[in-house]
Amino acid sequence: MDRVKFTQMKDGDAEDYAFLTKHEVEYTKGTADRLLSALVSLDESLSGYQITRLGHSLQSATRAEADGADIDWIVGTLLHDIGDIFAPYNHDEYAATILRPFVREQVTWVVEKHGDFQLVYYGEHVGADPEKRQAYAGHPYFEDCATFCERWDQSSFDPDYTHKPIEYFAPMVNTVFAREPYDPAVIREGEREPLIRG
Repeated sequence: MDRVKFTQMKDGDAEDYAFLTKHEVEYTKGTADRLLSALVSLDESLSGYQITRLGHSLQSATRAEADGADIDWIVGTLLHDIGDIFAPYNHDEYAATILRPFVREQVTWVVEKHGDFQLVYYGEHVGADPEKRQAYAGHPYFEDCATFCERWDQSSFDPDYTHKPIEYFAPMVNTVFAREPYDPAVIREGEREPLIRG
């Protein structure tokens, strides 16, 4: 069997779906490599900054590692803008959706909300509410997102900052995306890990 028998999903049988499941499981093993390729394509996305979007992603992740962040924070930071190409109006939600099955809830929430938090730096210049983040006041991860934006995101547009190459981060991305998806021991709902250690 090299393809299913059906042309409508409702007509598939157990053999068809066992075949598809095997293929889908195998395909998921390449997720990390596809994400790394998508990161490289950020070099062809939005321009106008002093560094490329890939450079921004690498610089952000390098800063996170320099602060002693754990692997979830580093990979989340590396991928936080991966939606810029395909979801320019909700890039933060797009990135969070990719990360959600494989990293701590804290990291996913921060990545998902960072666009709103970043407005504090430039909202007044583009007709947006610079205090949009206040909608999340009191949330357990509020300060984490504010710190993420201040230390790793808004500060990572510096052409003179030396960042690590994508090849350095590739093993971390592979490790995270090789995890069992939605593993409660990984997701750790409601738990926090410090962004900055040491």
